[in-house]
Amino acid sequence: MEQLKVVSVNISEQKGTIKKSVPSIILTHQGVEGDAHSGPWNRQLSILGMGSIRKSEKQAGRSISPGEFAENISLEGFDYLQAHPLDRLTCGEVEAEITQIGKECHGTSCSIFKETGDCVMPKEGVFARVLHPGCINKGDTVEFHPKMYRALVLTLSDRASAGEYEDKSGPRLQEILQEFFKEKGLNLYFHYTLIPDDRHKLDELVNQAKDELVDFVFTTGGTGIGPRDFTVDIIKPLLDKEIPGIMEMIRIKYGAVKTQVLLSRSVAGVMGKTLVFTLPGSVKAVNEYMDEILKSMMHLVYMMHGLDVH
Repeated sequence: MEQLKVVSVNISEQKGTIKKSVPSIILTHQGVEGDAHSGPWNRQLSILGMGSIRKSEKQAGRSISPGEFAENISLEGFDYLQAHPLDRLTCGEVEAEITQIGKECHGTSCSIFKETGDCVMPKEGVFARVLHPGCINKGDTVEFHPKMYRALVLTLSDRASAGEYEDKSGPRLQEILQEFFKEKGLNLYFHYTLIPDDRHKLDELVNQAKDELVDFVFTTGGTGIGPRDFTVDIIKPLLDKEIPGIMEMIRIKYGAVKTQVLLSRSVAGVMGKTLVFTLPGSVKAVNEYMDEILKSMMHLVYMMHGLDVH
């Protein structure tokens, strides 16, 4: 958790114009009261770090006042490079969730661009939606809370759980997730569990993950057609929405080389606010499947939370 200082709060009655500094702003579920950008969308609140403003001052060769780039809140110590969608900002009772970094630039047709000669918001502006309303005053302290993603990695194997051999698919999946989230600059907490091929235990753990709003559930093992392969049969009825294209792509891509891949019944889908992926129980399969899953995984997260992030 990082603490930031509110240097200025700003309002404008028309879109695309410079905002004027005011002593305080009132946030509702529609955004900033009296501001042109308030409404039932995801860019209710605009935020700009003072570092971005100072950089623009050097480029412009003149002083730039908070609000000139049409930001609602000018924050000292805020670095847009550290912010990601679904991170949160709190100030007293106010809570806002970051929905977008940057926006489309309207170029020379923008009145802000005409007045300032530039506009830093399309690249460095941060936008948010209001989760809990309240008041923010000039001089207040804002706390920055990066999103902590949570993942359950669940391996099903009678033999591995009995100690007959070491499970390598689950640990490999953890390594891949850690590398991916570190590269993205995102925070991840994961829990790894190895269980026998137990229908009731699988159902219990997956439903528990849903109730606890775990972001991702990955299973390895039990995706074939053997007598103890029932992972898909347990998971599929729990899904609110299946995402068939991911696993279809994997089966087609790797099945063209090795036809045994076509026998996998792996599924992907949404269960409440949790994304679920069932993978085969080999390290090779985990590497191949995750190579495709990771290409769209974060986009799926943002879609699930109602964000249009490209």
